[in-house]
Amino acid sequence: MATPAVEWLTLPDLVEILGEPLGRVHRLFDEQQLVGTRRNGPLAVPAAFLKDGVPLASLRGTIIVLRDAGFTDDELIDWLLAEEESMGRSPIAALRDGRKSEVRRVARALA
Repeated sequence: MATPAVEWLTLPDLVEILGEPLGRVHRLFDEQQLVGTRRNGPLAVPAAFLKDGVPLASLRGTIIVLRDAGFTDDELIDWLLAEEESMGRSPIAALRDGRKSEVRRVARALA
């Protein structure tokens, strides 16, 4: 699945942007508020997963739905970033626009 050009944030980037210590940033992953990948080296998160300097609030529930559907973290990130035909845009764009119900409905259908 092709994804558009993505700005990636590493752990040091997240510490700086979030203004939180590294331990708290790690907890955001443990609490499923963020999801990252190591496919390009160090753990990184798409910048689109943050809004106004914090993790996108609707991301956590969507991560849980997709993991429950059997998605790996890389598959989950790819799905969120790729154009979703039924929505006419990427799921992350829909989440950023406050359309979490629509995104989760489509995500549940993938299970």
